[in-house]
Amino acid sequence: MFDNLGYFHPIVVHFPIALTYVAAGARILWVVFKREWLSNAATALWVCATLGAIAAAYTGDEAHSPVERVPGSRDAVVEHEDWGKRSRNLLIGIGIIELGALALSGNRQKGLRYVSAAAGLVAMFFMFETGEHGGDLVYSYAGGVGIRTGENEDVERLLLAGLYHQAQRDRAAGHSEDAANLIRELARRFPNDSSVRLLAIESMIRDSKNPVGALTALDSIQPPKASRTLYLNAAILRADALNATGQRDSARAVLNALTSDFPTSTRLRAKLDSLR
Repeated sequence: MFDNLGYFHPIVVHFPIALTYVAAGARILWVVFKREWLSNAATALWVCATLGAIAAAYTGDEAHSPVERVPGSRDAVVEHEDWGKRSRNLLIGIGIIELGALALSGNRQKGLRYVSAAAGLVAMFFMFETGEHGGDLVYSYAGGVGIRTGENEDVERLLLAGLYHQAQRDRAAGHSEDAANLIRELARRFPNDSSVRLLAIESMIRDSKNPVGALTALDSIQPPKASRTLYLNAAILRADALNATGQRDSARAVLNALTSDFPTSTRLRAKLDSLR
C-alpha cells in the first residue's frame, strides 16, 4: 500500500494549507503589534508550512498518474498541479525570507518581515486556489476516489456510488428506463448486498412499473428485525407495491403493523398519512 507515497497526499496536503493561513495571520499580527514572540511564531509556522508544501507537492506528483488517465480529468489534474507548484514555490521563497530575516537586524530585518507579510497575503490566495482546484478534482472528477488504497473493494464502492447516483439523476429527469437499467446493473454486480436488492425492488416499482414482480422479489428477502433499517425499508417497499396494485388497505395494514416497532419513525408516519 505504501510503496507509492501518493497514498499520503490527502493526509499531507491539509497541513500546508492550514499552516499558510495561520503563519500569514501571525506575521500580519506582528505588523500591527510588533511583538517579537509573534514574529518568532510566524517564522516557525512559515518554515513548517514550507516543508509541508514540499511534501504535498511531492506526494501529489506521485498520486496524479492514475487520476489523469481517467477520460476528461487531465485538465483538472493539471490545473491543480500548477496551483500546487506555484504555492510550493512561493512558500519556499517566504521560508527563505523568514530565515534570512533571522540573520539580520534593525531595519533590514523589519524590511524582510514586511516583505514576508505581503507575500503571505499572496500565498493565502494561492493556497485557496490550490485547495479549490483539488476539491474540484476530488468531488467533480472523483480524482483518486476508490483507487487510493489499491483495494478492489474500494473500486467496487466507487462503481456502486456512481451507478446509484446516476440512476437517481435519470429517475428525476424522467428517464425511467435508463434508471432501471443502471439499477439492474447494480443488482447484477452486487447480488449479495441486501440494500442493493431492496434498491432493485424499489426500481421495479418506480421505474419498471412492475409491482407484482416486486412483491414476488420481496418474498425472497426477509431481513431480520435486528437489521432495523433493512427491515423497515423492506416493509415500506411491500406497502408501496401493494398500493401500486390497488391493495390500499393491505398496504396500510403492513405499515400499521410496524408502528409498535418504529414508534418514532417520521418516514413511516408520512407513508401512513399518504395512504389515508
